[in-house]
Amino acid sequence: MGIREITVSGHNLTIHELEDVCDSATGRVLTGSWLWDSSLLLSRWMATTRADDIRGKSVIELGAGTGLPGLTAAVLGAERVVLTDVKALLPGMERNVEANGLGERVEVRELVWGSEEAENEKEEEFDIVLMSDVFVEMEAMEDLGKTLKRVCRNNGSESQVWCVSEVRQWTYACLGELLASQGFRVVELPPSPLGPFSDSDDASWDMFSIFHLIPPPLQDCHVADSVVFDFEGLGDT
Repeated sequence: MGIREITVSGHNLTIHELEDVCDSATGRVLTGSWLWDSSLLLSRWMATTRADDIRGKSVIELGAGTGLPGLTAAVLGAERVVLTDVKALLPGMERNVEANGLGERVEVRELVWGSEEAENEKEEEFDIVLMSDVFVEMEAMEDLGKTLKRVCRNNGSESQVWCVSEVRQWTYACLGELLASQGFRVVELPPSPLGPFSDSDDASWDMFSIFHLIPPPLQDCHVADSVVFDFEGLGDT
């Protein structure tokens, strides 16, 4: 695919996209080896509205793919960043960490949501959890929810979970499954002025949503200027 040069809030990041990265078991192409617009939006949104919240914090990115949001957190001053995904995507992430000289603060690690290996690992909690375009397969939502609960600090009471997703026909059904299986609430954050989308004439920020996921212990909390969704019964419509 080539090399992309991304500028986020004055920081230049080099992202290598890989071709023909496949799941060794199924042969399916792993699209996480490409840079998707949702990760660009998450990175720009963090740099524009959450830079102070990130500085000095520990950050994990789930389903990181190329790792752009996690790398953005690092250049914004996160103390430590862990990029995670399936094994086949790790070499690409490691290459991007090296290309941007962030090896001292950014670690690349295999993490399969809901796997027995993940369940048996020593629990490690993070201040901030990042995700982009992970609401794709409904059958994966229960495992994603279990993983989120493990990595959030004090069962979520001291962690922020931010996700950007392109809104597709199955996006809200996946969110509904995440709520139903693991008890999360979903808050859609208001749009912010983020400047031009990209060099693509066909894309628009209106095609995407920014979500704040709230673990069960925090369901009574209030997030100002936001929309809280009730997804009960959504999967049946």
